[in-house]
Amino acid sequence: MRREGLTVTMVFLAESANYGEGIGNISTLKKMSRGNHEQYSYISRQAMRYNIVRQADWDQTPVDGKSGVVQFAPSATIAEYPEIDLFGYMKTAAKDGDQKGGASTRSAVVRLSNAIALEPFLGNLEFLTNMGLAARGKLENGIAQSEIQRSFYTYTITVDLDRVGIDGEVQITGEEKADRVKTLLDTVQYLYRDIKGRRENLSPLFVIGGRYERRNPFFENRIRIENDQINVETLAELLEDDTIRTHTFTGVVTGTFDNENEIRGKLSGESVGAAFRHLKEEVEQYYGESN
Repeated sequence: MRREGLTVTMVFLAESANYGEGIGNISTLKKMSRGNHEQYSYISRQAMRYNIVRQADWDQTPVDGKSGVVQFAPSATIAEYPEIDLFGYMKTAAKDGDQKGGASTRSAVVRLSNAIALEPFLGNLEFLTNMGLAARGKLENGIAQSEIQRSFYTYTITVDLDRVGIDGEVQITGEEKADRVKTLLDTVQYLYRDIKGRRENLSPLFVIGGRYERRNPFFENRIRIENDQINVETLAELLEDDTIRTHTFTGVVTGTFDNENEIRGKLSGESVGAAFRHLKEEVEQYYGESN
């Protein structure tokens, strides 16, 4: 079997990076609950996709609303626009004269999970006013509150390498396919998010992944952090399978986790930059073999 599935799981540190619908004058974080009644904030996959597309400069795909729904323009093809190549589309056309109309779809080649906090939300609130502006005009100031949390987050990206750049009769070159996937990896390596006047650094502090025969996101839902230590034993257990261990790369930022030496020893950890270089080499190798 060919190794056609690329999967990467990452951990980053961020603060209050995705808000949902507020209640009154309180801005609430997007959160989910677990069976232990703890709440965990998260950054939705849609928000992560938005930042990736913007920072990769892929947000040029034309859109229209002729069918009554805002969507990608029917004329847009994957040959010209990496966004719909990697993240899919649904395009509908109304019946018009001899044109039958209908819908065409492409499922995502790149799939993202939500970025979920690894530490529970403890109900912290920030108290806000516009006193500075109000004082200038001798007006009453407004009051608001905003939920806040600073936490490690984890998310996973998977890529079906054999589907990149192919859509029916449309197909791009192997070099273009490799460039698109490498651009994706470069983008997530230095990802950031603008939120409420802040620019949050979403660059990974820990990364583990590789190119495999199975397309399973092996490391998703496996990351835990307690007392600033990553659960190395759980990840090392996955690497007992030689077909996974042989093709896995691990990166960690120096001075971030208290069990850094264990990460470097049991998981063969290198720098985050080195891990991404290996992943991009795997992409180049795959599309080189495909030509």
